Amino acid sequence: MKIITYNVNGIRAAMKKGFTEWMKEVDADVICLQETKAQDDQIPVEQFQELGYTTFHHAAEKKGYSGVAILTKLKPDFIKIGMDMPVYDREGRFIRADYGDISVVSVYHPSGSSGDERQDFKMKWLADFQSYVDELKKERPNLIICGDFNICHRAIDIHDPKGNANNSGFLPEEREWIDGFINSGFVDSFRYKNPQPHEYSWWTYRFNARANNKGWRIDYVMASEPLRHNILTSTMMQQAFHSDHCPVITEFDNKIF
Repeated sequence: MKIITYNVNGIRAAMKKGFTEWMKEVDADVICLQETKAQDDQIPVEQFQELGYTTFHHAAEKKGYSGVAILTKLKPDFIKIGMDMPVYDREGRFIRADYGDISVVSVYHPSGSSGDERQDFKMKWLADFQSYVDELKKERPNLIICGDFNICHRAIDIHDPKGNANNSGFLPEEREWIDGFINSGFVDSFRYKNPQPHEYSWWTYRFNARANNKGWRIDYVMASEPLRHNILTSTMMQQAFHSDHCPVITEFDNKIF
């Protein structure tokens, strides 16, 4: 069972860079997208359908901004769009698909890099997201939360931890939040399978950063603790160039679905 998380930084731009050809190659069961930057009528649903995927999408009210989607070959029992929190839902940040006892989420956490106001918004979101997931786990304990968290967890997850110590995405309070989130009952699937450094999922377009592998690991597949031993592999697909991010591919034991 292959599940992918991928911040595509604009699905229409990604389509022009061979996105559907990549989809054919990887042949995933579920693909969770973030930052689609599209309204519902701008998602190439028919092209995805030709590849065997049904598309579910949560667009932001603001055009060309945010947006999450789940492309799935499996038929979900239920789709939940948003978190019933208008302040966040208007930004198109959360969508959930239920498959029997398993729930798969695509989530796009806010960035705080544009200034103090958005950093404050991000910290409020993180607190509210934790509370939301705590409640959701009571009803849906088997969660796979895929997405761009816009936070590096540890020094091993960023190319220059000292130089970025005061930058949004690597602030002590953000890293502490990730600690708390994992300790609340989640497994960082990539780190569970890969202890080595220099594995990143995002690179700035500036300074030739990707070619020099000066990146950040901010994209995660978080599995709730009951699914720990169902995680088979987790890898970064760093040769996918549709975005400034790369896909994270996690394979689970078929027994969970």
